[in-house]
Amino acid sequence: MTKRASGILLHITSLPSKFGIGDLGPSAYKFADFLAEAGQSYWQLLPLNPPAAARSPYSSLSAYAANPLLISPKLLYQHGLLTRKEIQSPAALPKDRVDYRTVLPYKTKLLNTAYERFKSIAGDSHFERFCQDNATWLEDFALFAALRRRFGTDFWPDWPPPFNNKNKITQKSLTPKIQDSINSQKFLQYQFFKQWFALKRYCSRHRIKIIGDIPIYVSFDSADVWANPHLFKLSKRKRPRFISGVPPDSFSKKGQLWATPVYNWPALKKTGYSWWLRRIKHNLKLFDVIRIDHFRGFVAYWQVPAGHKTAAKGRWVRAPKDDFFRKLFNLLPSCPLIVEDLGFITPAVKKLIEKYHLPVMRLLLYGLGEDMADNVHSLGNHIKNSVVYTGTHDNNTVMGWFENQAGPEEKQRLFAQLGRKVPADQLHWEFVRLAMSSVANLAIIPMQDILGLGAEARMNLPGSVDKKNWSWRFDSRLLTPSITRKLKTITRDTRRTPL
Repeated sequence: MTKRASGILLHITSLPSKFGIGDLGPSAYKFADFLAEAGQSYWQLLPLNPPAAARSPYSSLSAYAANPLLISPKLLYQHGLLTRKEIQSPAALPKDRVDYRTVLPYKTKLLNTAYERFKSIAGDSHFERFCQDNATWLEDFALFAALRRRFGTDFWPDWPPPFNNKNKITQKSLTPKIQDSINSQKFLQYQFFKQWFALKRYCSRHRIKIIGDIPIYVSFDSADVWANPHLFKLSKRKRPRFISGVPPDSFSKKGQLWATPVYNWPALKKTGYSWWLRRIKHNLKLFDVIRIDHFRGFVAYWQVPAGHKTAAKGRWVRAPKDDFFRKLFNLLPSCPLIVEDLGFITPAVKKLIEKYHLPVMRLLLYGLGEDMADNVHSLGNHIKNSVVYTGTHDNNTVMGWFENQAGPEEKQRLFAQLGRKVPADQLHWEFVRLAMSSVANLAIIPMQDILGLGAEARMNLPGSVDKKNWSWRFDSRLLTPSITRKLKTITRDTRRTPL
C-alpha cells in the first residue's frame, strides 16, 4: 500500500437485506458499485468467521470457517436450491438491526431446506473438489460443528467419550445422523465460499481490494482448540489454565477480560508455527490485505489465570516474535499486513513494526487530547506507512462522539484544527476530509461516518454485552447520489482516486 488510496469500513452483516442480516447477495454487489463510483479502492470488513457467542466475530468457532448466516438466500434461489415461496421474508425481521434471536432460526431453516434439496441433486464435482482442497480445516470444523449440534452444549470437554478427544473418534462412532450433519456443514461452507469468491471477483473487476480481519485469538468453544488442544495453555482436563485480555488502563480500571485461551507458543514453535502459517495463507486467498487484531500479542500477551473475574491480576508473557515473523516472511515475503497497534505499545512492538515496515493504524478520534503535539494519532504526526481512520468498529461514530463524549476542550481543539466552527450536521464530512488529507497512504472511513449517523449506529461497545453490539445495519435509502458525489470529490481533491 504505497500509493494514496481510500476505502470504506462496512461489515457484511450491516448491508441491507430483506432476510434480517446482510449477506453476499445483491446488496453486496450494489455496495461494490457504490465504492467504484465514489472513487474508492478498498472495502474493509470485520472477521467473516462464525461467532461462538455474544455475536462477536472476534470470538469465533473456527479460524478458517465462515459464518453461514452471511450466505445469500436469493443466490441459493437463483441456483435452484430454494423456491420463490421459500425466500419470502417474514415481516417480523427488522431492517435497521440484526435481531439474532429471530434471524438465526429463520435463516437456519432456509439453509437446511437448501441442503436437503442439494442432496437430491446428482453429485456436484465442484463441491467434491472444495472438500478436497480444504480438507485440512474443513474436516475438523464440520465434525466439531456436527457434534456441537448433537450434544447441545458448547463446552466440548463435557462431551461423552470419545467425542471430547478428536484423536479417539473413529468412523464407526459416527452415526448416520451425525454423518449427515457433517455433510450439511460442508455444504454450508461450500456455498459461502462459492458466493464469496464470486463477489471478490466482481470487486476485483471494479478495482476494489478487500481488507480482511484476523482476530489474534479463537474461542475455547472452537474447532481449533478441540482439534489442537496442545497448541493452547490447557489443563490435563482440557480446561483453560489462562485466558486472554489486556491490563487496566485509562479506558478500563479493571482491564478487559476476553476469556479466550492463550497460545502455547513453545508447542507452536515445535511445529514451525504451521497452524498460524496455514491460517494466514488461508486468509490471503480470501482477502487482498489482512489486518491483524491486537498485534502486540505476538510480542507479549497478557494472560490471566482462569477463573478470575477481571483482567487486573494477569501478567505479560513474551512470545517468540522474531522466530515467528522470520518464518512468516520467508514463506510469504510480500505478505500484505496492517497491524492494529492501538493502546499502550512498547518499544519492542515498535521495533518489530519498523523491522518489517508494517503499516500501522491512526485514529482521528484519538488525536484530539491535551497531548496533540506528541500524539501519534494527531493529524500532524501521521506517517505515510499507515492507515488513517476516523474511528473503528470499537469507537463511537464521529457524530456520537461529538454529541455524547467530547468535552469542551476537545471540541475547541477540533475547531482550531479546522480553522472554524462547523455546523453539527456537517461535522462528519469535516472528519472525512481530515482523514483523506492525511499523509497516510490509506484512509478508511466507517460507513456510519459517511452517512453522518449518531451513537445509535455504533457497531460495538468494548467490554459490554449490550444487545445492540454487532447488530447495526444501514438503510440503502440514506445513500443518496449527492453523498456519492461528495465522497468522490473529496477523494479526488486529496489525490486518492485510483489511476
